[in-house]
Amino acid sequence: MASPLKSILATLLLLAIALPDCQAKSKPSLLGKQAIHHAIGRQANHVELPKRHKPKFRPGPWKKAHATFYEGGSGTFGGACNYKDVAGEGYGMNTVALSSVLFRNGQACGACFEIKCADSPQWCKLGQPSLIVTATDHCPPNPSLPNDNGGWCNVPREHFDIAKPVFSQLAGYKAGIIPIQYRRVPCKKQGGIRFNILGNPWFYQGDDKLKWTQMERDWGATWKTSAILHGESLSFRVRASDERYSTSWHVTLKTGNLARHTRARTSNRAQKIFRKGSYLCPGC
Repeated sequence: MASPLKSILATLLLLAIALPDCQAKSKPSLLGKQAIHHAIGRQANHVELPKRHKPKFRPGPWKKAHATFYEGGSGTFGGACNYKDVAGEGYGMNTVALSSVLFRNGQACGACFEIKCADSPQWCKLGQPSLIVTATDHCPPNPSLPNDNGGWCNVPREHFDIAKPVFSQLAGYKAGIIPIQYRRVPCKKQGGIRFNILGNPWFYQGDDKLKWTQMERDWGATWKTSAILHGESLSFRVRASDERYSTSWHVTLKTGNLARHTRARTSNRAQKIFRKGSYLCPGC
């Protein structure tokens, strides 16, 4: 029978988000200088391209949809993508909750859309240019209401629930709901990938024989594994929808216990993949 210590399954939650500034000069967050060296050092990221990958991402065609607003602000927390404080994590106010058709069970988390008010001279602000918003939440359906009267996010509607400060740039609040046009566009982000690691502190010294373990999507932009990690130095490989991937070596230290909430930063090179419009590939 395995000892109680060895029988403990470590639950690891991975949250990969783009940082507004992730330079080598950044001060260590919750890791020591040695861990930061592993995260942003010479071998921190290795961007690999498949022999046959999809063509470079380009903005899609304009499509019709509708938009409402929610009371979003600097204190906006949580959401179906698990981004916590979206303003503090670099997403600003330009955030949006997507209907189920667009949200795709969390696959659209972090995706960027260009939107503009259209076909409503009464409500659209004259001369207002299009805006870029980032998907950070899910607008759930409401089957008890008609699709055209309150059930705005019901299937199969393509709907954007926008933060109120952004909605006001497109139209007046009194409009309530406005017709828009939208398209997928590349995200203009700076910085690398940050890994937020949640787990128990009972890891202990192990060996280097642990192989790559595929993580499962928990919810939103969060992945998990129940592998027994035994204090291993953790490396992550993140694959994009166009099959390119970035490997971040030794994100956490091998010795010592993992904190319950650990952050590790990578170099800007990882953004060669994700700022081009690709999104994290589920199940890859």
